[in-house]
Amino acid sequence: MNTRILKGACLLTIGAILASASIGTARAQLPFVPSLPFNRSSTAEKVVTAAVIAMTIYFIARYEATERQREVAEMRARQSYARMSAKRRADMKARKVRYIAVDTERGQKTSPKAKKTVMIYDTQTQKVASNTAYDVEKAPDVGSTAKIDNYSAEYVGSGQ
Repeated sequence: MNTRILKGACLLTIGAILASASIGTARAQLPFVPSLPFNRSSTAEKVVTAAVIAMTIYFIARYEATERQREVAEMRARQSYARMSAKRRADMKARKVRYIAVDTERGQKTSPKAKKTVMIYDTQTQKVASNTAYDVEKAPDVGSTAKIDNYSAEYVGSGQ
């Protein structure tokens, strides 16, 4: 079986269980799933929805970025963050999304299978979060929150 399909199915199943547990519908079918400690408020539903929607990006390769990749990523991320509306920034802050994932140039170490090479930018320090470049098979949709390595980041594409 294709591991990518299996990973996706597992993530969707876990998300569905957590979402239904949070609103109390999973208890009859799965009594071992605890209810989450909050009422059925719209804020709680938004948090669960965001958690279920957040996707995990499986990178094929991770390696030390070149100086050029770092420069391109930082330039694109700064431009993208500067162009973001105040509402979008506030939304990111409310969702506790500190990082943005930005496309950078392909390097010598880039995998031939990679569709994109991305780096993570820290919006609080205004710097690239690490000197790591990630080759991804499929880039997320621009504006979606993705999990790349240990970072939960909003994908901005090339920032243009």
